[in-house]
Amino acid sequence: MSTPPRDERDYFERIYTVTAQVPHGKVATYGDIAVIVGEGCDARVVGHALGALGTRADSVPWQRIINRTGGISTSGYGQREALEAEGVTFDERDHVRMASHHWTGPSEAWARAHGFQPLPPREVVKTPGAQLNLF
Repeated sequence: MSTPPRDERDYFERIYTVTAQVPHGKVATYGDIAVIVGEGCDARVVGHALGALGTRADSVPWQRIINRTGGISTSGYGQREALEAEGVTFDERDHVRMASHHWTGPSEAWARAHGFQPLPPREVVKTPGAQLNLF
């Protein structure tokens, strides 16, 4: 079990550790990272942490963290280009194709061993009566 964060810097370090786990070609949401960090962390804290990276931006894959709808919500210069260079694709609304690129989170073993929480399984939302549209 990990020591609870004492201050914002503790949260930031935990956020950077989890962000570093998001693999090449995958994305996570600010909320995903907050859930994994746990202990009162929320999406806003994740955003603040990533905004405070400074020179560490070269070693923490901040570009892989996006908003819950698949949009880029930062003014992060080059974020889309960095994601596209990793093979991440975007739809006609300029949102990441979440079905293809949304990270499922760290393994439960890794999460527990490092004092984090695994992401709960995602529910597949189906619209009643919806049909597959091929065109």
